[in-house]
Amino acid sequence: MPTSPSRPDSPERRLRRMKRSALALLALTICLFLLSHVMMRQGETAPIAAFWPWLRAFSEAATVGALADWFAVVALFRHPLGLPFPHTAIIPNKKNSLGESLGVFVRDHFLDSAMLLEKLRSLDPAARLGQWLSQPEQSERVSRALQTAMAEALRLLDERSVKQALTDGVRAYLMRVDMAGSTSQILGLLTRNARHQRLLDEVLQQLGGYLSNEAVKQRVADVLVRYAQREWPKLLAMVGVMTSVDELSGKMADRLARALVDEVQTILSEPEHPLRKDYEQWVQDYIQRLGQDPDLMEQVEVIKQRFLHHKEVGEYIDGVWTDVMRVVRSDLTKEESAVAAHLRQVAQDLGTRLNNDATLRATLNEHMLSAAAGLAEQLREGAKEHISRTVRQWDDRQLVRELELTVGTDLQYIRFNGTVVGGLVGVGLHAILLLGLV
Repeated sequence: MPTSPSRPDSPERRLRRMKRSALALLALTICLFLLSHVMMRQGETAPIAAFWPWLRAFSEAATVGALADWFAVVALFRHPLGLPFPHTAIIPNKKNSLGESLGVFVRDHFLDSAMLLEKLRSLDPAARLGQWLSQPEQSERVSRALQTAMAEALRLLDERSVKQALTDGVRAYLMRVDMAGSTSQILGLLTRNARHQRLLDEVLQQLGGYLSNEAVKQRVADVLVRYAQREWPKLLAMVGVMTSVDELSGKMADRLARALVDEVQTILSEPEHPLRKDYEQWVQDYIQRLGQDPDLMEQVEVIKQRFLHHKEVGEYIDGVWTDVMRVVRSDLTKEESAVAAHLRQVAQDLGTRLNNDATLRATLNEHMLSAAAGLAEQLREGAKEHISRTVRQWDDRQLVRELELTVGTDLQYIRFNGTVVGGLVGVGLHAILLLGLV
């Protein structure tokens, strides 16, 4: 907490001036008290004898008031006269509890979660975001900011030490991963609710369409002819005498395709088809073995280890990484960057969508409010801890100095007021005594 340099009308000068003024007023009341005491000892011979008792009452009470308020003001910051009176030097002695109380006050009155969320809700942040992104200059600003951030991030990732650290970190993580167990869990999720049966349906439908293609049938016929020529050349020669080999192979390929298509349709139409049951049993058994069979788990682990330590795999990944980084980095340095243009278009499209889609705005607002609710709680406690910790770390003398410079000038008015009020009370009490009211 640096102090302000001494300059004309600086806080230090104002504080010193006010302290001297309060001290001068105290000295004046003491002098008036002494003067009135001396004049009263002269009795009736003193000039305007009746005035001095009133002056004495005023100056005596004013002096007491001034001294009491001086003590009270000083006791806030330090021990008066350097003596350890009880309950003095309040601010340095209570610094920690003051910091805690200040943190709680800020947390409860300035960072109230309900108040912050209600304010955020009234702002309709999604609509404001949509309006902001719809402006071309704002979407351009966003894209340029992201372009700069991405270029900087790529420069960091391109550093040899960073790249090596990332590679080592990923490799170390994969070395610790139970690949077989993880694969078993993933496959279990993928096959939940018979998703793998729908995958089988899709494969069978594609296979049926493939087999119905004339070009495929012709390739099958050609394969049949080549196989027959290689395995049964004499039989094929005898068949050629009676009919065309090509025609026969075509008919066989067509009938084979029809039979396979019919079988595919049967499988698709029968949920309890034996092939489906075999497929289901195989999938479930394999998933179970991945999680429980030591031999299969060891095989998967060996494959993983070989992959991670294979030199050519590492070189391939490093080459792909280098090429991708070079292309992206080169693009990001261009004024007309394709990445920046894409980001700009995405920002504009998002803004337009937010402006036109009330449902999207409502959904985004709800997500923002949900995220803000959790963040607000963290912020509240974090702000409170930050304030209390910061106050605890302040130097006692520096803290006292700063607070005294801030409020010390105003506190001197308490001394002025105490002097005047004390004097008036003294005059009032003297009047009560003279009137015999007590």
